[in-house]
Amino acid sequence: MQTIAVTGGAGFIGCNLVRFLVRNPERRVVNIDKLSYAGNLDSLADVAGLPNYVFRQVDICDSAALDRMFQEFPPDAIMHLAAESHVDRSIDSPGAFLETNVTGTFHLLQAARRHYQHLDAPARSRFRFLHVSTDEVFGSLGREGRFSETTAYDPHSPYSASKAASDHLARAWHHTYGLPILVTNCSNNYGPYQFPEKLIPVVILKAIRGESIPVYGRGENIRDWLYVEDHAEALWTVVEKGPPGGTYNIGGNQEMKNLDLVRLVCSILDELRPLSSGRSYADQITFVSDRPGHDLRYAIDATKIRTELGWQPGQNLSSGLRKTVQWYLDNESWWQRILSGQYRLTRLGLGSSQSFL
Repeated sequence: MQTIAVTGGAGFIGCNLVRFLVRNPERRVVNIDKLSYAGNLDSLADVAGLPNYVFRQVDICDSAALDRMFQEFPPDAIMHLAAESHVDRSIDSPGAFLETNVTGTFHLLQAARRHYQHLDAPARSRFRFLHVSTDEVFGSLGREGRFSETTAYDPHSPYSASKAASDHLARAWHHTYGLPILVTNCSNNYGPYQFPEKLIPVVILKAIRGESIPVYGRGENIRDWLYVEDHAEALWTVVEKGPPGGTYNIGGNQEMKNLDLVRLVCSILDELRPLSSGRSYADQITFVSDRPGHDLRYAIDATKIRTELGWQPGQNLSSGLRKTVQWYLDNESWWQRILSGQYRLTRLGLGSSQSFL
């Protein structure tokens, strides 16, 4: 049986990846997660009892715990998704991002290196370490062009700077120590189980709760959107087919201005859960002060992964958003448990706990 260790497997992308991987009973999936605020085992309730799924609550900054994990469940591949990931939170608390994204990645690379050195030659030839990153490391685009695998790094937030640093660490461990590293940089993910601090779940939940829907600035910022289940399939494709040392950009080929995206979500809600008043949810849109240093546009050129590895997204933005909106409407108990805790859909990234309202 092939053993795949997934760090951050209780997070948004991680839980969707775990769910994708465990479909094959010949794979044992070991979920390594410290269960920070965004780590939620409720997101994996449907796979928790499967014989090929294992969960261990471990912080990737704990070297000794990682060594024990890799001795108990020797991995054939490590898929590293554990990270602090919200730009607004990084503005308020940059230290946590450096600790997890940089120091944590260092400890994980070292543990992987120790594990790799004790493998025999056939096992070494099969082993892979996938480091999952973001397109935000490339900075901001103008109205034209796309990020490619050779685009120079130019991070603008504490979050993107910490991810850029971890990308460089991963590549250095490949070139210096021979660890078979792969790196991916993805565009904005959306879909089921996303913690409700990111744009799309915030819009959905604010709308159906009858609250103001916040849009930064004038909503002119442009993002490329990637459905999370497509991303999970792409990550496994890279592990299976990508050569050590390879880098792949993963995008949904679905660019849209934030304001247009919010309006599209509102129009889907108008259809799936119409207001009794007959009004549109878009009437709740409110413009709020922009995020400090808000990058104008991100866009991914995913030609390389398509031509070399044969992957391309299965969902367009219209179909993916419809599936996402319907999931949040059908899974109120999941997000209500989150909102019953400390998080209340309040705005972050202002250096204080100011509310959207």
